Amino acid sequence: MPKQPGLDGRHRDGDGEIRRKNGNTQIGTLRDTYGPDFAAGRRSDMKLETLLDQTGAESLSDFRKMNPG
Repeated sequence: MPKQPGLDGRHRDGDGEIRRKNGNTQIGTLRDTYGPDFAAGRRSDMKLETLLDQTGAESLSDFRKMNPG
């Protein structure tokens, strides 16, 4: 089964679920996608998993809902 386009340029897995961003993704990389104000005040070399732990967010989507803009 070919992968189908998902949210933010990601693709769905074989079971239809959209892949999660890897926890090792750096904030600087995410700013390329979500803009320079993403996770304002955080270092660009911080890892996504650290950001989620510090903010209590369950996922990147959850963090974005908690911190719009």
